[in-house]
Amino acid sequence: MNHNKLNIILLLLIIILGVILFFLNLFLGSVVIPFKELWNVILYPESNPTISTIVFDYRLPQAVTALLAGAALSVSGLLMQTLFRNPLADPSMLGISSGAGLGVAVTILLTGFLGGEALSSFGLWSNIGVSLAAFLGATLVLMLILGFSSRVRNMTTLIIIGLMISYLAGSLTDIMKFFSVKEDIHAFVIWGMGSFSAVGTSKLAFFSIAISMGLFASLFLPKILNILLLGDLYAENLGINIKRSNFLIILISGYLTAIVTAYCGPIAFLGLAIPHLARFIFRTSDHRILIPAVMLIGMLISLLCNLIARAPGFEGNLPINAVTALIGAPVVIWIILRKR
Repeated sequence: MNHNKLNIILLLLIIILGVILFFLNLFLGSVVIPFKELWNVILYPESNPTISTIVFDYRLPQAVTALLAGAALSVSGLLMQTLFRNPLADPSMLGISSGAGLGVAVTILLTGFLGGEALSSFGLWSNIGVSLAAFLGATLVLMLILGFSSRVRNMTTLIIIGLMISYLAGSLTDIMKFFSVKEDIHAFVIWGMGSFSAVGTSKLAFFSIAISMGLFASLFLPKILNILLLGDLYAENLGINIKRSNFLIILISGYLTAIVTAYCGPIAFLGLAIPHLARFIFRTSDHRILIPAVMLIGMLISLLCNLIARAPGFEGNLPINAVTALIGAPVVIWIILRKR
């Protein structure tokens, strides 16, 4: 069979599986909604107000958030692995997630220590304060990394700078933890476990538009990414501006990571594992295929993780990082063994 036709068939199968998992996310949970009632509520929301509230106020926003976050982190991981030519690179490598964590720590831990009660516990802050603080922290680190990328040519040096920023942010966060009360520390730890339920209906529109913009921008990168795989010297001979290309890739990857981390917490393993699954399934390094492939597979796996986290029998949601690790960790072990 023609390789292009096989790729199209694989993409269609992934889309079909994704649609099935999306509806299962609406159907299954701590309360299982019969399919007939679910369908009636989708067509006529006023037919059953209770089920309508469960579906449209909780499960649908959570499923859409999982779908978009999975795509964003997977694309971000692919960009990082290509840019650094490192199979174990992931979206958190440059310290952007740590910056988001520092922003949340300031909001929850520092204000709680100084004022006796965390800002996140007050009215408006309880809805948007943590997300805003995480986004500002992630954006600050992203700006620092972009500034360094314009001065540093060697990607290994940039990785080291990103790691040092992560250590610095982690150190400041640990100091704030030491002086905080256990209730604030508990709230911070819960945020760090990750969740697709924090977006909700009030923030879903902005989250969806912001992620869609980043994903759309990544669709213009395949040519640059394919050339960078051949090495910087070859890319320069073809007229590619290496510094500008690196800046653009870091900007898009960091932007997607910042948005997801701000709204969902630091989600682990998706950005690391999904690009390798895409390469294994499609047997290619061509980013014209890989970018849409990682988007779709990221959506699929993220919906699966969200479904497991909300499986019938669980009261509430399991931490999403506990579920993504079950899938991502074996993939990382497989990568290490396969690459020897």
